[in-house]
Parts: sequence; C-alpha cells; structure tokens
Amino acid sequence: MARLRPERLRAALDDQLIALGRTDEAPPPDARLEDAVVAAVLAAYDAGEEPVRSALRVTVRLLLERLATDFPGRSVEVRVPPYAAVQCVEGPRHTRGTPPNVIETDATTWIMLATGRTAWDEVRDRISASGERADLSSRLPVRPYR
Repeated sequence: MARLRPERLRAALDDQLIALGRTDEAPPPDARLEDAVVAAVLAAYDAGEEPVRSALRVTVRLLLERLATDFPGRSVEVRVPPYAAVQCVEGPRHTRGTPPNVIETDATTWIMLATGRTAWDEVRDRISASGERADLSSRLPVRPYR
C-alpha cells in the first residue's frame, strides 16, 4: 500500500474539521497529520456523526498500515471494503488466490478495534474471520493507542 502524501492527509483532515465545525483549529505539522486525522474521525463518532468519506478512507488506511508495519508478514489478510486491505502477521505465505486467513469488517468496526475503543470479543458478530490465525485480538489496538 502506497504511503499517503501529506497533501491528502491535510485535505481529509480539513474536510472532517469543517464537518465538525472546528475550522478555527491550527493545522498540525506534517509529522502529526496522521494522528490528527484519526483524532478528527474519532471526534465525529464521539459527536454521534458519521465521519466524512475522505477522512474515513484515510483513517482506515492509516490504521491498516500501522497494523502491517507492526506485524509484518503475509499469512493474514485484513480487508475493510471498499477502502483497503493489507497482509500482515508472520507465518505461512500464500502466493495466489484467497489467503488461508482472512479477516473482513466494516470501516467503523475496524477503526474502533484499531484504536482500542472496542475489543475483538465485543464485535465478533461484525467481523468475518476465517483461518487459524484470523484473530487479531492480541495485536490490537495499533500504536499509538496501546
């Protein structure tokens, strides 16, 4: 997955802050943009609102990238359609077709899991998981939310 450019992060952050009515906030430096976008999406959820699509997409991708960076490998594929998918976790590698360990969920569930707002067991009914390694409970939340 290609790294998100600062311009795209800033645009997603601006979209979400406008939707929240928080246009007076000073933009963070580029080094803090990732965390600021995630925080803005979480603020939308806290306010009982749906995040704007651009910020939701970026947040899903950022959190999936962090998972794949923290737990590199190709034995588990995590999918959050229609936004992104990553392969992670060391173990047997597959080369074609559907991997033996697949996890799929919706964007909101993924964000809540990845940030520690909910636990794996609490949302098991909203997660499709197949394979013996298809349980990320010991690997969530991702940094810096641990």
